[in-house]
Amino acid sequence: MYSIFLTLHSYLRWVVLVLGLLSVFNGIKGGSSGLAYTEKDRKTGLFFMISLHTQLLIGLVLYFFLSPITQAAFADFGAAMKDPATRLIAVEHITVNILAVVLATVANAKNKKAIPDAQKHKNAWLLNGLALILILSRIPWDRLTA
Repeated sequence: MYSIFLTLHSYLRWVVLVLGLLSVFNGIKGGSSGLAYTEKDRKTGLFFMISLHTQLLIGLVLYFFLSPITQAAFADFGAAMKDPATRLIAVEHITVNILAVVLATVANAKNKKAIPDAQKHKNAWLLNGLALILILSRIPWDRLTA
């Protein structure tokens, strides 16, 4: 079960990254060109947020129920904090990525309001961009499928 969830979590990261890049790119392009905030822009941000929420749910199952890394970390948290690789998974990865999910959710919520298109584009590139930077900073790249 662990390997299935871990593989799903690993492959879904690429969906998250592509949708995040598209959302940021659309926000920058739309904001700098004075374009209208279209249904395509809205859906890109929405699907980015949905993919993040899905990724979070899979990650929480891994974190609390399946991962031998977090189970070992919980058994001796002091030792886990001294090991950078274990600390990344046990503390930094989950904390920073939950913050990223919150930022993308805020961007989506703000863009549902009746605000100018320029502000919607700014929300998309700024908040989703910050979320994407946070995500990229905490992906364990050395564990592409592990």
